[in-house]
Formats: sequence, structure tokens, C-alpha cells
Amino acid sequence: MPDPLATPERINQLVEELVPELVELRRDLHAHPEVGRTERRTTDLVAERLRAAGLSPHPLPGTGLVCDLGPGPVETGRRRIALRADLDALPVADSCGEPWQATSGKAHACGHDVHTAVVLGAGLVLARLADDGALRTGVRLVFQAAEELQPGGALDALDAGAMDGVAQVYAVHCDPKLDVGHVGTRIGPITSASDAVTVAVTSQGGHTSRPHLTGDVVFALGQVITQVPAVLGRRLDPRAGVNLTWGQVQAGSAHNAIPATGAVRGTLRCLEARAWEEAAKVLREAVEHAVAPYRVEVDVQHHRGVPPVENDAVATRLLDAAARDVLGGDAVALTEQSLGGEDFAWLLTRAPGAMARLGTRRPGGRTYDLHQGDFRVDERAIGVGARVLARTAVLAGSADREGHAAPA
Repeated sequence: MPDPLATPERINQLVEELVPELVELRRDLHAHPEVGRTERRTTDLVAERLRAAGLSPHPLPGTGLVCDLGPGPVETGRRRIALRADLDALPVADSCGEPWQATSGKAHACGHDVHTAVVLGAGLVLARLADDGALRTGVRLVFQAAEELQPGGALDALDAGAMDGVAQVYAVHCDPKLDVGHVGTRIGPITSASDAVTVAVTSQGGHTSRPHLTGDVVFALGQVITQVPAVLGRRLDPRAGVNLTWGQVQAGSAHNAIPATGAVRGTLRCLEARAWEEAAKVLREAVEHAVAPYRVEVDVQHHRGVPPVENDAVATRLLDAAARDVLGGDAVALTEQSLGGEDFAWLLTRAPGAMARLGTRRPGGRTYDLHQGDFRVDERAIGVGARVLARTAVLAGSADREGHAAPA
């Protein structure tokens, strides 16, 4: 069972002491956003605070870092519990209207500044518990780069050994539809696979009065736009949530000329990993059949992004229990599946784990959208997330193989 020195009350007390510092850190990061693989200042700030706590962070190649704390596998005979944060911002202009609004043309419009402060706070609390001898299993903090760049900086972290010796991994993600003080969880897929698709069509071009003498690029693209999503919906299991949506069409420059080239671009999303594996073959076949009658050349570029985040059942139950311990019994809600992509999924290919949605909406306030420059959060979410992840690490580190842990 968890050590009595690692009770929910003790964790809440330690987090509360850190909240003012964590909020200031988050505001600093928000004012100085760095996009994927350029997060040098962000990495340095996190490393500096970890070193000040007597810890020894290790840089990942490029940007990002990992930091181990608590007893090691030799002492416990158990692999570590990992907590993950993403560091990067987005290349959108910040319009949050706060004194810490960024002026660089970049913005933490997905809340990664919050994620970083949450995991740092949880790590500092767990380090205190480790100093008291109250941490039964070691913990690894993973601060990774480039979550927003497909296929994701998580792959770089994996290549550098960030998940070596890890038994379970946990994370939170800001949810502006959920009130602060609450978290949303779900067993199974919680996010989607997300791929980029480009279909380029070429012919010799011609005059619109003589379409029978050339390959009609525009008409062929029209068939791709309308037919291919329908084919995917019939060839792949509809329960897998396959969705192909086009976002860009380019062809022609004159109303009376059939162009020689054209392209359509979009995203292919899928909630189920097996269907995601099948989708590439079905997509290519559907495109080729759609344009076959029209005497055009076609090139399909399918850039695999990230797999879906599939929350492990045992890990999700531990996360639920931790949230109820530190926030109260009504704090956990069943969250919806999202078609957004998240490279945390790559870490789950190495160890089971779970991601929770962290409520960032001020009760009664506006619901802000992610990836928009005016995105704002209720900063009380930082303490909430730190409490949840710290308690999760304690429970996961003291659980048996079935995930059972008696409350302290």
C-alpha cells in the first residue's frame, strides 16, 4: 500500500506550496514560446529548477530532457513510472490579452506551457516524498520536444531511451470544454490517428470546349473529393471512426482552360489502431479507382502521423482513483473521444499508460478553442494537474500487477 507520508492530504499540501512558483513559470513560458525542436530556453528553465531541487536532469538530443527521481530499479526491483510533458508552442500569433501575452508571432495555444508546469510541479512533489522515504517506485519525468510536428518529437525521445526501464506512463492535456478542478478520462482510444494526405493529378491540359481530348484534372479531383471518403467508410470498420476531410484544393487559373496539374490535401483520422494500419492500402486503391476513367496520372502521398492514444484499462483506473483522492469524488468525468492527434501515443507503444483531459475553463466562463491565438486557461488547473499526476505516480508505484492499490 502507499506510504502514509504520501497521502492525498500531504500531496495537496506540497502542491499548494509550489503553486505560486508554478504559475509564474507558466507565465514566463507563455511569454517566450518556442516551436518544435527550438525549445532551448524552455528546456533550460525546467532543467535549472530541477537542479535547484537537487535532481540531475539529462538532456535529450536537441531539446527536451528526462529526469529520474526516487529509488532506482536495483533498489526496488521495479521499473519506473513516467510522467510526460510536451514543451513546444505553435506558429500562431498570441492574442490572449494577458500581461504575459507573447509578441514573437508564436503562442502556447495548445497549453503545453501548462503541461510543462504540471509535470514539473508533480516531479518536485515526488522528489520531496522520495527524500522522506515515501516513494516506493522511482519516477521519470519526460519533457519532450516537438509534439506539434508530425510524426512527433516523442519518437525522438524514444530513440534516445526516454522510455527504457519504464513500466507505465501518464500525461494530461488541457481541455477548455471542462471546468477547472475536473479531469476527463476514458478507457481505450481517447485521441485519433492523424495523417496528412495529398493527391496530385496531372494530364496534358486543354480547352474546356474539348474535354474529350485531354485528361480532365478538375473533374478527376472532384471524384477523389467525393468518392474516396465514402469508400473508406465502406471498406473500414465504421466503429473505428475513420474520417477523411479535405482542407485544400488547388487547380487551374482560368475558367475556360483545363489545367495540367491539380492537387487536393487533407487529413485522415482514425480512432482504432488496426483500422489505421489498413487505411493506407484502402486509400490508395480508392484514389486509383476514382480517377481511372479520366486519363490522368495520379500520385498519392500518405504521410503517417501519430497513432491513436489508447488508454490502458489498469492505468486509467489508477488515474481515476488518484484524481478522486486529491480532488474529490465528483472530479472525474467520462471524456469523449477526439479526432485530434497526440504523439503521446508513441510512448504507449513501449509501455501501458493513460492520458487525462485537464479542465482549464473558468466555471461559467467562455469555452476557448485549442490552437487559436486567444486560447486562455484558468491557471488553477496547474495545481490540479500536479496533484493528479503526483498521486497517480504514488498509486501506480505501489500497485500490484493487477493495478490494485489500497489508499493511504
